[in-house]
Amino acid sequence: MAVQQWSTDRAWQWWSRQPWLRGFNYLPRTAVNWTEMWQRDTFDLPTIRQELAWAREVGYNTLRTNLPFIVWQADRDGLIARIDSFLAAAAAEGIGVMLTPMDDCGFSGDHPYLGPQKGPVEQLHNSQAAASPGRNVVMDITQWHEIERYIKDIVGTFAKDDRILVWDLYNEPTNRGIFRGPGLSEEFDPAMEPYSHHLMELAFAWAREADPSQPLTVCAWHAANHFSPDEPIFAHPTDIRAMELSDVISFHAYQPLALLEKSLAIVAAYERPLLCTEWLARHAQSFMHEQLPLFKERKIACYQWGLVKGKTQTHLPWPNIQRELPEYADTWFHDLLEADGSPYDGREVALIRSLTDE
Repeated sequence: MAVQQWSTDRAWQWWSRQPWLRGFNYLPRTAVNWTEMWQRDTFDLPTIRQELAWAREVGYNTLRTNLPFIVWQADRDGLIARIDSFLAAAAAEGIGVMLTPMDDCGFSGDHPYLGPQKGPVEQLHNSQAAASPGRNVVMDITQWHEIERYIKDIVGTFAKDDRILVWDLYNEPTNRGIFRGPGLSEEFDPAMEPYSHHLMELAFAWAREADPSQPLTVCAWHAANHFSPDEPIFAHPTDIRAMELSDVISFHAYQPLALLEKSLAIVAAYERPLLCTEWLARHAQSFMHEQLPLFKERKIACYQWGLVKGKTQTHLPWPNIQRELPEYADTWFHDLLEADGSPYDGREVALIRSLTDE
């Protein structure tokens, strides 16, 4: 018998056992993308341990991080062992983990590749972001049997592991924006959308065959870039289908407070626990002091983008904002801590600690 979507009762029972989840999206400062984070030669466990200790000291209790399909293909046993080491490091700091096996954000423009990764492009946000499994695989259905094996293996191996809180199966499906740099336009490939959409639906089915004890979700993400009250929010069919299939509802919200409230009204209509799995974009008016207290008041899990300023350069704004705001360099876009662990803005860290002193 196929395992079905969790009932709303089961979802809320699970939620009732959780504290207020507050955390971050994680890449160590030494990794330019998740391939570099997870492959054997560049897996930097000492830095990971150091940064997760900083996160605990700030007051975080959860994180979200992505996995690379290409590393699983080349070194399955090694990747599983490194995931276990990572989970142990997080658990030692009291941090529960959300794992994301697939991701369409390949902003580098390259298909994923193993080995030494290109260095960050000067002054460019997340310039070497590598997708998983990558556009070349997503759009080739003859390779989907390998993705099925990957999802079933990863979820099945850790299906009963209480160090994992949630499976976020597919980050931003259909997102094919490519950051080409300041002064240039991003590029989008709409031909990929039906492939990503269908692959997302299959990912839910494959993961449910593993019968995990953790809930499954895929984020509704199209509201994240909407800064006008006149634009539609979460009207994209992939967003809608993601929320229909998810055990708990996750979404992205790089938005001013007024639009965040509008987004929350839409996602709350599904009557399931809410997790904002990407937020905090200072140039986009997504501010810690306005939104973190709201997330706590309503017990909405929140995962800001970034912990430590590093090779991803996500302290820089998206290129479209960089073009529009010549003064962008005076303010960080994402991230919380400098490379030495000191805060970018001590007021933000003080706020987090004041809200998380349990």
